[in-house]
Amino acid sequence: MSTLPSKAEILDWIAANPTLSAKRDIAKAFGIKGAARIDLKRILKELESEGHLEKRKKTYRDPDRLPPVSVLQVRAPDENGDLFALPLEWHGEGVEPIVLVVPRASDPALGEGDRILARLQVVHEADHNYEARLIRRIGMSPRKVVGIFRKGAEGGRILPIDKGADKEWIVGPDATHGAKDGELVEAEQAGPRATRMGLPKARIVMRLGDPSEPKAVSLIAIHQHGIPDDFPPEVVDEADQMKPAGLKGRTDLREVPLVTIDPSDARDHDDAVFAEPDEDPKNAGGHVLWVAIADVAHYVRPGSKLDREAKKRGNSSYFPDRVVPMLPDRLSGDLCSLHEGVPRACIAVRMVIDAEGNKTSHKFVRGLMRSPASLTYQEVQAAQDGAPNDKTGPLLEPVIAPLYAAYAALKAARARRQPLDLDLPERKVVLSDEGKVTSVNFVERLDAHRLIEEFMILANVAAAETLIAKRRPLLFRVHEEPPADKLESLRETAEASGLTLAKGQVLKTAHLNKLLHDAAGKEEAELINLATLRSMTQAYYSPANFGHFGLALQNYAHFTSPIRRYSDLIVHRGLISAHGWGDDGLTEQEIERLEQTAQHISDTERRSMMAERDTNDRYLAAYLSDRIGAEFGGRISGIAKFGVFVKLDETGADGLIPMRNLGREYFHFDREAGTLMGADTGVIIALGQRVLVKLVDAAPVTGGIGLELLELEDAEMPQGRGTGRPSRRPGGGGRGKPGGPPRRKEAKARHKDAKVKRKVTRRRTTKS
Repeated sequence: MSTLPSKAEILDWIAANPTLSAKRDIAKAFGIKGAARIDLKRILKELESEGHLEKRKKTYRDPDRLPPVSVLQVRAPDENGDLFALPLEWHGEGVEPIVLVVPRASDPALGEGDRILARLQVVHEADHNYEARLIRRIGMSPRKVVGIFRKGAEGGRILPIDKGADKEWIVGPDATHGAKDGELVEAEQAGPRATRMGLPKARIVMRLGDPSEPKAVSLIAIHQHGIPDDFPPEVVDEADQMKPAGLKGRTDLREVPLVTIDPSDARDHDDAVFAEPDEDPKNAGGHVLWVAIADVAHYVRPGSKLDREAKKRGNSSYFPDRVVPMLPDRLSGDLCSLHEGVPRACIAVRMVIDAEGNKTSHKFVRGLMRSPASLTYQEVQAAQDGAPNDKTGPLLEPVIAPLYAAYAALKAARARRQPLDLDLPERKVVLSDEGKVTSVNFVERLDAHRLIEEFMILANVAAAETLIAKRRPLLFRVHEEPPADKLESLRETAEASGLTLAKGQVLKTAHLNKLLHDAAGKEEAELINLATLRSMTQAYYSPANFGHFGLALQNYAHFTSPIRRYSDLIVHRGLISAHGWGDDGLTEQEIERLEQTAQHISDTERRSMMAERDTNDRYLAAYLSDRIGAEFGGRISGIAKFGVFVKLDETGADGLIPMRNLGREYFHFDREAGTLMGADTGVIIALGQRVLVKLVDAAPVTGGIGLELLELEDAEMPQGRGTGRPSRRPGGGGRGKPGGPPRRKEAKARHKDAKVKRKVTRRRTTKS
């Protein structure tokens, strides 16, 4: 080449050939020889001083590009299951590139925190700039633990708060992060899986405060289950920039008296209702129902920072002392909350039902509403029962009475449809202002609750039917019928209680309702309700429609809570696209990933359920911790090889009676029947039996409650010949070995004989 290349030509060549960036490679590419190499060296140094190139050993590269082979740190899988990675060799001043890890079938599974060496390829995709292929894994992602730090002479130890955890973690003196003795901490594994003592080493990464503080109870569950509880600043900023929606492109619903009806401690209001008699003479006795839902899709647009964070969370998580919301407060508590007297964007459905409660038609609109009142369940019910207050009095005739009239029709339709009608009282943990448990109360079920429930179900059905009719993709709420083995177990429980569950036909909720109705008022009622619940499958989200067994509905989707469920936001976007209401509907990219989104939000829902359950367990353990030694009535709610679970009547708390606290004999576990049988006495311990227990342990940090069995079905536990606790009767036998060790072979023989008798009894019953 007769002339030297320009700086731009050199930069272009290096960008196109990142693996050939040594000075001699550049010289060869441009035909530079002899003394001209000195001029090339000068140009490269100028480019380096100007920041266009970075010299690494003997090669040059663009600092705003990643090297073709780079070290990456894998991030947590996103809502679609994709793995993105943090480039650890990024030195540019621009926006950090996004790297997607593209695994091969032969690659090992990668987790959050793993460091990998990968080969990179530049791509021009909407959500990433590079694609990475694994060369080798450099380091594994560390395990994490939440526990109590106990300071020692050299560092200390962490006692995990998990009920099932049996190993402590060793913390070195340089890895305590300043934690104090007795403090709640979050730590990650450091070094080998286990030391010579058999205990893993940990590094404290976060101090969570005093575990005895009331606020720590839900905080433990949040960190233990990995629920994101802090919004990134950029997400909050995006929310804070939002302005209220106007009337343009919307139906004006501000004169329709749509009221919100929520619990007294509700933190947001995302649904409003109104009903009136249908004036159409062809629909005598019919009603017109309106359900309006906050238009979250107007503010949370596909691909935005708000959208990515909402999808990541999947749903809001509710605890007795706090809410971890899916959306920042600017939206969940303000712009998307249907506050009284404030114009709010909504998507509403107008539904017409006949006098029997059957929906005859419906129509969706994108509107602007203004609620005349934010009401509570209790005050609405009181008004309907003849005790209105100043707020509900003026609304009784024009708003509240018509709502109950429409509900009466929907109630009749529900009775014909026969959704599953379980009777399992719900309990609520009540906290003081300081966050301590003051009581555990039964949640009162009012007709006002049922009214809103029926309105929401009907609106959800309308949303699913509309999108099906318009051939638009959506996420269904799926609840499949019970599997055969669980159904057979329920049938056995029913037969043991003297009841019958229909067999040899397609199962319907009506069959289960008959069983529940037959058990009502009997001693076995709670047992049958509990066993029926246990036979149910877990509901989930899916782009395929498999129906909702529990509600006895074929077409069902979640539409009514987009503030707290991402599934509902997907349905809202589907309705926007189907009606051509704007450019904020469901995108093609979202449609392609519906399967992954459904799986992700089903997982986040289960994660929240477990965290909420664990939090309630800890609050209940704290509530009972000062009553050690007290006796409680309860009912057996579960049986395992290691002991018996009991649900206490007073609080609904679940406690464990370990095998050692059952009696002075060996108990044989029958997995098929779900029972325990005493080796010496032949006593049978089964699901649903009444018990009297003594509280022997309550650990607020873990939520564990330990019990001792005193009486079974109002009779003192019979004493076998093995070792065990002394009798409660005066003069009863103490501990010792009067009859030798438990006779396990005899227990198995008794169990086998009982099994044969059960089979014979079933055959005789079938023949008769």
